[in-house]
Amino acid sequence: MTKFIQIRLGIVAAVFLVLAGGLAPKPAFAEEFGAWLSALRAEAEEKGIRAEILDAALRDVTPLERVIELDRSQPEFTLTFDDYLSRVVPASRVNKGRQKLAENRALLQEVAKRYGVQPRFLVAFWGIETDFGRLTGGFSVIQALATLAYDGRRSTFFRKELLAALQILNEEHIAPDAMTGSWAGAMGQSQFMPTTFLGFAVDHDGDGRQDIWTSRGDVFASAANYLAKSGWRGDETWGRAVRLPEGFDSALIGLETEKPIGEWQALGVRRANGNDLPKADLQGSIVLAEGSGGPAFLVYRNYRAILTWNRSTFFAVAVGTLADRIAGR
Repeated sequence: MTKFIQIRLGIVAAVFLVLAGGLAPKPAFAEEFGAWLSALRAEAEEKGIRAEILDAALRDVTPLERVIELDRSQPEFTLTFDDYLSRVVPASRVNKGRQKLAENRALLQEVAKRYGVQPRFLVAFWGIETDFGRLTGGFSVIQALATLAYDGRRSTFFRKELLAALQILNEEHIAPDAMTGSWAGAMGQSQFMPTTFLGFAVDHDGDGRQDIWTSRGDVFASAANYLAKSGWRGDETWGRAVRLPEGFDSALIGLETEKPIGEWQALGVRRANGNDLPKADLQGSIVLAEGSGGPAFLVYRNYRAILTWNRSTFFAVAVGTLADRIAGR
C-alpha cells in the first residue's frame, strides 16, 4: 500500500471515530472529502447530470464506516463445493423457486419468448442473487459507491460506477432515496452494478423506467437481456454432472478444450449415474467444481454465459443446479 493511500485511509478512519463519538469532523478531513466531492460533482455536470439531481443525490454524503469494514474484511473462500451447494441450493429454495415459477409463469414465458432465456434459469438467478427479491441490500448506493470511490483501494472502478449511478438518477429510473443495494453498489432484485444497469436494464412494463427494484417484469427482462447478449442459447441447457473414466487425460479438463458430446462419449465420459451421454448436437467442455478435484461437469455455451454474470465455477454450477431442480430434473 502506498504512503498516499495509507494517509488517506488514516484520515477516513479518523473521521469515523470522531463521528462515532458525536463530535464534528476535523477541518482537514472535511476539506479533503469536500474537495473530492466537488471534483466528482464537476465531472458529473460535464457528463450532463442535472444540478437538481446532484443536489438530491450528494447532499449529506459522507463515507460509510460499515462499507469500509466489509470491503476490508471479506473472508477467504473456504467452503467446499458441497458445502456451498447445500447453502445456496437447499431444498427450501428449490421449493420456493417452484412456487415463484408458478406464480410468475405468464410473465416469465413472455420474457422467455422475447429474449430466449428459459424461465427456470431466470428464477434460479433471482433466487440465488436476492432470495427471489427478499434480500436486495439496504445501503444507499450513492453513499456506498462514494465511500469506495474515495477510499483509494479501487477508486477508479468505483468512481466509474458512481458516475453511472448518477446517470441512472438523471434518467429518473429511480429516486435517490430509493436507490438501495449492497455495500458494493449492486442494485435491486437482479443485483446489477450501475454500469451493468446502463448496458442491459430493460423497461419491460412500459412505464418509462427501468425498475429492477420493484418491477418483476423489468427484473426478469433485464436479466434475460444480459444473458441473451452474453451468448445464451434458449434451446440448450447449461450442462450436467458427469463421471470421468479412470486415467482420464487431465489436459482435456477446462474451458479451453471444447468437443462434441459424441467425442466425450468415445473418451469414456458418462452421466453421473453411469448412463450414456445424450445424443445431442452440442459442444461441451469438462470442468471440475474445485479446480483440480471435486465433481466433474460437462458444460455448454450457456454455462459460459453464466460466467459473464459471475466468474465463479461454484456460482455457475449452482445456478444450473437450482434451475434443473426447480424444473424437477
